[in-house]
Amino acid sequence: MPELVPNFSALAPNYDAVLCDVWGVVHNGVNAFPRACDALIKARAAGAKVIFITNAPRPHNVVARQSAALGVPRETYDDIVSSGDVTRSLIQQRPGQSVFHMGPSRDVEIFTGLDLAFAPLQSADYVVCSGLDDDDRDTPEDYRARLEGMLARKVSMICGNPDVVVERGDKMVYCAGAVADLYASIGGEVVFAGKPYPPIYEMALAKAEAAAGRKIALNRVLAIGDSIRTDLTGAHKFGVDFLFVTSGIHAEELGGRDNPNSGALKAKFAAAGATPAAVMRELVW
Repeated sequence: MPELVPNFSALAPNYDAVLCDVWGVVHNGVNAFPRACDALIKARAAGAKVIFITNAPRPHNVVARQSAALGVPRETYDDIVSSGDVTRSLIQQRPGQSVFHMGPSRDVEIFTGLDLAFAPLQSADYVVCSGLDDDDRDTPEDYRARLEGMLARKVSMICGNPDVVVERGDKMVYCAGAVADLYASIGGEVVFAGKPYPPIYEMALAKAEAAAGRKIALNRVLAIGDSIRTDLTGAHKFGVDFLFVTSGIHAEELGGRDNPNSGALKAKFAAAGATPAAVMRELVW
């Protein structure tokens, strides 16, 4: 198992592109993490291109606006790619089909500017799930009846956020991935946009190369994140190094934010069938 690395400055010179998760690494949905932002700013100053890669079910411009509102400086990153961007590309591949949006109204910008028709759940050709209607209170089980109705009509789902849970301040809330997993478990067809699937990484690398004005070899790319299921697995599948931040969604499972248990870490990596290149408690320069 890789040792805990105290400073990102020891790793940064080895990489020309950094594909950094946002929620759990750069902010917690309530406040930015100043030391993480500082580390990415310094990595950029040293020559790396930093691309935020997020499972937020919103277009990248909305993610940028949200990040700024939480206190993330614009100089923290070069560009952003979101699962919302991937979702939009998947919608564009279904011209003439009607859609039902399952999720909170704050996510409707995922559809802005697209030529599509909305329909009720009972008649829509497919469903875009961006989350739970009320993620402060709802659980995936609250959606079982609706999902069973979809299954009876063989309606496919595009999952606009493959995350199962995410931290909001000091609370865990369910994401679209939890509803999509339930639908898949009862036999429903689900297409997942975002991490850990390759299209979002391909988009992110293309943006890094556009920012650099040249090709970037995969062995010079580092992904950073706090999720085993999406971040570690996605980086492993894409063939790039991964820096695991332990203070995010797995913190309590690993023994706490300040002193993660090495045995618990080993077990997590073994279960995932992948090992990160490095581990840090939090992203600091």
